[in-house]
Amino acid sequence: MSTEGTPSGPLLVVSAHAGDFVWRAGGAIALAASQGRRAKVLCLSYGERGESAKAWRQGLALEEIKELRRDEATRAAAVLGAEIEFLDAGDYPLRETDELVDRIVRVYREVDPHVVLTHPPADPYNGDHPAASRMAVQARILAQAIGYPGPGEPLGAPPVFFFEPHQPEQCDFKPQVLLDISPVFHRKREAMECLAAQQHMWDYYTDLARRRGVQLKRNAGPNLGLEHATMAEAYMRLYPQVTNVLA
Repeated sequence: MSTEGTPSGPLLVVSAHAGDFVWRAGGAIALAASQGRRAKVLCLSYGERGESAKAWRQGLALEEIKELRRDEATRAAAVLGAEIEFLDAGDYPLRETDELVDRIVRVYREVDPHVVLTHPPADPYNGDHPAASRMAVQARILAQAIGYPGPGEPLGAPPVFFFEPHQPEQCDFKPQVLLDISPVFHRKREAMECLAAQQHMWDYYTDLARRRGVQLKRNAGPNLGLEHATMAEAYMRLYPQVTNVLA
């Protein structure tokens, strides 16, 4: 997430539903994959009840919708260059349980991420998103504890970035970090187009990336080599940045 160095470790994305990781973090995922880094998406649910209105109107049954969303998300992840795992925890509501947090802890320890991306902790429009955020953060804390039972070594301290929600002003979201995704935006757009169940989102997130690209160039100034950047994603940090130089 810095122009001063390219991370070398894995990227882990914790997504409430099968489409969230594409809209909000598809550029970051494609960028990591293009750098030869491992990118893993953990989908807590398929978004089968709350984010599949088109499929319900077509008369599909619940299990058919889950299979449809699984197929869409699997193809989108492949376009971005990411692995994907589904926990099928259900949505609307996505319920927070000790068992689900434990499953997320185990993924953390297996991946040993250098960076974690997930939802911000506030969203008055969709309770599944903050639930996913709380579980992702809690699992990171537990995965760091040497005494926590389960396979794998204790986690280090990967930074956690919250990706931009659909209604940022209502979710107390401020774009603290702007990531240039111009070189890989075509991958993000291709991945978005895998999600036919939410076709109305394709142009929305294309326009958002363009607006964030304008902000990126305005904030970067002339010395970062981003004068040709056109597309960006916005993020917030949960934990402080650790550095030996202010830049």
